[in-house]
Amino acid sequence: MRITAAVLEHAHAPFEIKDFTLDDPNANEVIVKIVATGLCHTDLAVRDEHIPIGMPIILGHEGAGIVETVGSSVTHVKPGDHVVLAPASCGTCAFCLDGHPSYCENFMSLNFLGHRLDGSYAYHAGKKQIGGFFFYQSSFATYALAHERNIVKVPKDAPLELLGPLGCGLQTGAGSVINVLRPRAGESIAVFGVGPVGLAAIMAAKASGCTTIIAVDVFDNRLKLAEELGATHSINSKTTVVSEVINSEILHGGVHYSIDTTGRNDVINQAVASLRFMGHCAVVGVIPTPKLEIDTAVFTMGRGLSYVIEGDSVPQVFIPQLISLYKNGLFPFDKLVKFYDLEDINEAVADTEKGVTLKAIVRMPQK
Repeated sequence: MRITAAVLEHAHAPFEIKDFTLDDPNANEVIVKIVATGLCHTDLAVRDEHIPIGMPIILGHEGAGIVETVGSSVTHVKPGDHVVLAPASCGTCAFCLDGHPSYCENFMSLNFLGHRLDGSYAYHAGKKQIGGFFFYQSSFATYALAHERNIVKVPKDAPLELLGPLGCGLQTGAGSVINVLRPRAGESIAVFGVGPVGLAAIMAAKASGCTTIIAVDVFDNRLKLAEELGATHSINSKTTVVSEVINSEILHGGVHYSIDTTGRNDVINQAVASLRFMGHCAVVGVIPTPKLEIDTAVFTMGRGLSYVIEGDSVPQVFIPQLISLYKNGLFPFDKLVKFYDLEDINEAVADTEKGVTLKAIVRMPQK
């Protein structure tokens, strides 16, 4: 079938809108007509070569749409179903079987090769093979080819064009709180970096009953929104040593939990230094440097550090839970988004990088 997609021809380049041919699905695959897809910093990390992957490639990994065609062995979705696309996992390794598909032994191969495990491609420009299968979806396109395991069926009364970011960024922030840190009512948390992932963590912390929720960022407009979404305190870290403010002015002894969404060594050290004894810090940002270094002086007294992938979620369980929270006013992530048409994807990238837009969602032309 013919599709239109935003392709990255080479590193550090803008996206180009072109037409391609997409093959029919294999037995365990699904073709989804994409309604809209989120723009995530992981897409830009590929562009900037922080994540090595072959090019040209069609990126996009927060897709939402309507099932168009299913492979011969697919039974849990059918044409016409509304779905959100999540990362792929094998379903057979020890981590998948134990309920942790984000740590699938085959995660890198399934999501970052640019082709199937058998080496075959599904996207073509004439005789030229085009990389796809990014998070096994490549949703910067009018149609995406996904695996049955990364298809999440969602209610038809949910706003489909809004739901794509639940597949990666928002489930990462919310899942890191709800699935990993698991705060009890009345406990405390500090979130470093309140972009979309951090704001999802803020909302999840409020929904979990945290009574001290500290937002940390360098942009006052983001801190203001964090307060609207549940933060009880906000700190602009441009001219402040955050851990000192937390320990001396907000909670003597530090917070129970912290989350870093920046991937920066200096910020991660502050996130750890803000913890009370036996506190736990979750790191979710892509770390651009070869080493993560934590000062021994702050990494003592039972404090812990975890690197969390995709919120350690089972998407088929967790994404419907987030939709339920949204419907009940407990996860109002619609306040984060701004919509762009596919032809304006480079504007969406620019606005995201400038901080003008928190969460860009790219809508596909509906032909």
